[in-house]
Amino acid sequence: MIDQVFEFVQNHPLLVGAFLLVLIAWIIYETRSASTNALTASQATQLINREDAVVLDIRENKDFKAGHIAGARNIPQSNLDSRMSELDKVKAQPIIVVCKHGQSSGAAQAKLTKAGFERAYKLRGGMAQWQGDGLPVVKK
Repeated sequence: MIDQVFEFVQNHPLLVGAFLLVLIAWIIYETRSASTNALTASQATQLINREDAVVLDIRENKDFKAGHIAGARNIPQSNLDSRMSELDKVKAQPIIVVCKHGQSSGAAQAKLTKAGFERAYKLRGGMAQWQGDGLPVVKK
């Protein structure tokens, strides 16, 4: 099997080179976009305590009720566009977007930024990281 891989690499150096360039570019892009406006759990806690940041949980209601950050507002990601007006009162405050694993909060953060929320952040690692760090959750 490995012999076939080496043979393929030797026979198609341009194809393999192009693949490696695309792979490296994708890794660099993902690394940069993941760190843009992303907060660790401790940074989020400081922002909540010091600047009264609003926590926006974009998980579905079932997941939200199973455990969420105290004081969080639940607007599922599928309803974010239609319910964006609910956040107009807190437009001046920092907003921390929280999802399950930190994967989908970036898209919601981008929507908020486009809608004029200048201080929209995402929680790196989502609720999984929050709970993994042993931080408190509220269950309803």
